[in-house]
Amino acid sequence: MVGYLVYLTISAATYGIFCLGLNLQWGFTGLINFGHVAFMTVGAYTTVLLSSQGVPLLLSLAIGAGVAALLGLLIGLSTLRLREDYLAIVTIGVSELVRLVALNEEWLTRGAFGVQGYPLPLGSFRPNQVGKISLIFWLTIIAIFAAWQLWRGLRWRWKKLKKQEKSGLGVIVWGILGGGIITSLFINGCIALQNYNYKAGLMLLSVVALTLVYAGLEYLVQSPWGRVLKAIREDEEIPRALGKNVFWYKLQAFMLGGAIAGGAGSFYAWQLTNVYPANFDPLVTFNAWTIVVLGGAGTNPGTLIGALIFFAYDSLTRFVLPQLNLVDDARLGALRVMVIGLILMVLMVWRPQGILGNKDELTLGK
Repeated sequence: MVGYLVYLTISAATYGIFCLGLNLQWGFTGLINFGHVAFMTVGAYTTVLLSSQGVPLLLSLAIGAGVAALLGLLIGLSTLRLREDYLAIVTIGVSELVRLVALNEEWLTRGAFGVQGYPLPLGSFRPNQVGKISLIFWLTIIAIFAAWQLWRGLRWRWKKLKKQEKSGLGVIVWGILGGGIITSLFINGCIALQNYNYKAGLMLLSVVALTLVYAGLEYLVQSPWGRVLKAIREDEEIPRALGKNVFWYKLQAFMLGGAIAGGAGSFYAWQLTNVYPANFDPLVTFNAWTIVVLGGAGTNPGTLIGALIFFAYDSLTRFVLPQLNLVDDARLGALRVMVIGLILMVLMVWRPQGILGNKDELTLGK
C-alpha cells in the first residue's frame, strides 16, 4: 500500500504540474489548447535524449522546458492573432504531428521502440540514516506549506460565507478532508523515505517541483501581469483600450504554460522509466482538461484538488469496478471513461465553475 500511494503521489504531482500549465493558458488567459500533450512530449523526449548523451539531468530538464516554450512560441506566433477556435484546431494538429514524428523518426526518437535505459534522478542515490532524515525534513516543509495554503483558503472562504450570512459547514468538511489528505500523504511519504528506493526519491522531487511551480504561479497570477491575463480572458478589448499589448501577453502565457508542461514531461518520463510515443496520445490532454474543469478553471488550488480527485477515482475504479462484474475486462476501460463523462455532466449542471471556481469572476466563455 505504501508503494501504491507513492505511485499515486508521483502521478498526481506530475499531472498537477502539467495541468497548472494548462490552467495558466485557459483558466487565466482564455486560450483554448487541445494539444497540451505536445509540450509534454517535447519536454520528455528532450530530457531523456540529452541525459542519455551525458548532459546533467537538471540541465536536461531546463532545456526540455525551453524547447517546449519554443514550440509554444511557434504555435502562438501563427495562431494567437486569430479566433480561439483556430488555436484549438492548430494545437490538436500540432500534438498529433509531434507524436507522429516521435513514432516515425527513428534516427531521433528511436520510433515505436521508444527510449529506454536513460539516466534517472537519484537512481544510484543510497542515503544513510542522516540523509533519510534530511529528506523527511524537506517533505515536512512541503507538508507545512500545503497546510498553510489550505488554512488560507479556508479562512478566506469562511469570512466570505459569514458576510453572506451562510452556513460554514462546507468549510469545516473541506478542512477535515484536506487535512486528512495532507496528513495521510505525509505519513506515507515519511515511511517511503525511511525505506528509501528510487520511487520514494522521485516522489520527493516531484512534490518539490510541484510546490515551486505552484508558488511561482500564485505569485504571478496575483501580480499586475496576472491581472492583465484575467482581463484578457474576460474581454481583451478592455486591456487593449488601456494600452496593453494583448498579443504579447497571450504569447507569454502560452509559452510559460508550455514550458511548465515540458517540465512535467521530464517527471513523466522519469516515472515511466521508458518512453514510447503511445504514452502521449490525445487522451492525456483530455485528462488534463477533466482535472482543470473539475477543480475549477482560473484557480491553482482547484487544479491540484482536481488532480487528487482524478487519481483517487482512477485507483478506486481500477480495483472496485472489476469486483462488480458489470462488464468484462475488455470493456472496463470504456466504462471508466463513461463514468468520468457522467461525473462531468453532473458537475456542469450542479456547479459549472468547478469545485473551487469563482462563478462571479469566471465567465467560462462568452
